[in-house]
Formats: sequence, structure tokens, C-alpha cells
Amino acid sequence: MPFQAESFLILLVEDDRLTRTMLRQALTQEGYRVIEASDGEECLSVYGRQQPNLVLLDAMMPTMNGFDCCAKLLTLPGAAQTPIIMITGLEDKASVDWAFDLGATDYVTKPIHWPILRRRVRNLLEKEYFYRELALVNQKLHQLAITDQLTNLANRRYFDDCFEREWRRSLRYQTSLSLILCDVDYFKAYNDIYGHQAGDACLQRVAQVLSHAAKRATDIVARYGGEEFAIILPDTRLDGAMGIAQAIRAELKILALPHPNSVSSHVTISQGVASTVPTRDIAAAVLIEGSDQALYQAKRNGRDAIAAFSAGQLITPFDSHPPRHGS
Repeated sequence: MPFQAESFLILLVEDDRLTRTMLRQALTQEGYRVIEASDGEECLSVYGRQQPNLVLLDAMMPTMNGFDCCAKLLTLPGAAQTPIIMITGLEDKASVDWAFDLGATDYVTKPIHWPILRRRVRNLLEKEYFYRELALVNQKLHQLAITDQLTNLANRRYFDDCFEREWRRSLRYQTSLSLILCDVDYFKAYNDIYGHQAGDACLQRVAQVLSHAAKRATDIVARYGGEEFAIILPDTRLDGAMGIAQAIRAELKILALPHPNSVSSHVTISQGVASTVPTRDIAAAVLIEGSDQALYQAKRNGRDAIAAFSAGQLITPFDSHPPRHGS
């Protein structure tokens, strides 16, 4: 998007009404939106409410001069990144140094030479625009780097980072951490019957079910690889994780995506659930290994099933079915 002056808000702080009116008209003609304050106290109040993109600040004002106002302004939330142009009749070196030492971005003297001020305002706002666009690009790149493009879930890389972070947090606060590993049953057979495009659509629908079941903002649903998914559940004991796994199974049953070669004639998943309160004596990989063991136990017991791993042992799986061949 090109630079658009109307997208920027300028706070004009000037106690002289005539000067303030002239500057407002000139800035408005350039396309900027302008708000005003007549003294330092009003400046601080208006800035807190409006969060402008740039401040034009007169140095010599009654009650609170522009230098003191500049110092206080920069303590407000978000103000540290806001350009401030000081406007004053003072031209001595001490005043100029004082303005810059306080955090002013630029300094112009009276009488104001409008072409110079116009160019300085434009330059500062173009820099802000560039950094704003760069931040958006970086945000999009970061999102792409952590997102699985097919399912829009977190990808494996992000899962690994989040799992280590949540393990450390649970270790620090001694809270329960649970993990569910899921695998779509007989997914190769599904692709063989319906084709890979339908297989991709199937994975997307399964991803939606998982995201719906893991509702909290702190829950992390990721595509673990291929037709495998993982759900990190912070501050969740085994019974809570099992409840989410059962909700996933029930929702897939309601969704009833046709799959004649699966255990129930519709798309199902096998789930392995593991939970622990981390200690310094065990590695984070233990929880993943436990969930993986439970997942394979669920498969051995017929798929479309849930098995759990806790306290170093497998718990009897739920809803077992007679074993079938395939993956």
C-alpha cells in the first residue's frame, strides 16, 4: 500500500492560536489528520486518548514548557516510538542539545519555514510508515514460518518450540502438562479410494474438529506430520485431557466423513494421551514417548480408540475394536 497522508494523525501543541491555526491548515492541506493542544498538560491528556503518529511540540509554553512536556510524553505507553518535532524561537546550542537529550526527534526554529517543516514531517512519517509495513511483513513471515499451510494449524517446528516452553513453565510452577497424539485411521486407504485432494480436505476437517475441542487460548493444536496431529494442554490433568480426547472422537462420529475401509465406515482417529507434572529428574521427551506409546496401544486395540499413559504405565484404552490390517 502506498504512503497515504490521511492515515496519519498529527498532534499539534502550540499555545499561540494564530500559529496553531496556520499550522493546522497547512498540515490539513497535505492530507494529514490533525488534533490540537494548547499547552503541555493538554498535550499529555490528548496523546493518551488519541495515540498520534507524530507530535509537533512548541518549546515555550506557559504552565508546562515543551521540554518538560517532551520528557513526560516519552514516559507514556507507546510514546517512545512516536516522532517529536520541537518548535521554538530558541536557537542556542544548549536549547538544541536539551531538546535532543530529552528525546526529541527533530528541532525547527521560528519563524517557521513551511517547506522545511513540511519535508521533515513527511520524512519522519515515511520512516514510520516503512517500519510499520516492515513489521507487518515480518509478522506475516513469522506466521508462515510457524503455520502448516494445509490445515492452518501450528506446524511441527512451532510444536517443538511450544512444547519445550510449556514443559519449562510447568516445571517452574509445578502444574500438570498433558499431550494428545492423534493419527487418522487407515488414511492411506482413504487416499487410495478418494484421491489426495480429498485426503487433504479430510485432514482440514479433522484439524477443525481438533481446534474446536481444544478451545482455550493456551491450548496448542499442531500438525505433527502427515496424518498425525498433536495437542499440547497446559495446566491440564489426565482426566481433563481424556475428556478432550473423548470430545474429539464424539465430534468426528457426528461429522461422519465417509470412509468404508475404516473401523466405523467413517473417518476416525486413534489417540494417545499422556500427562505428568514435570520434575528435574525426567526429560521433556518422556511425555512425548508416553503419548506415543499410548497411541500405538490405541491402534493395537482396534483404532477409533483412546489410550492413556500416566505414572509410567498404560491405562486400559477406551472403545477398542477388533484389530485390522493397514495404517
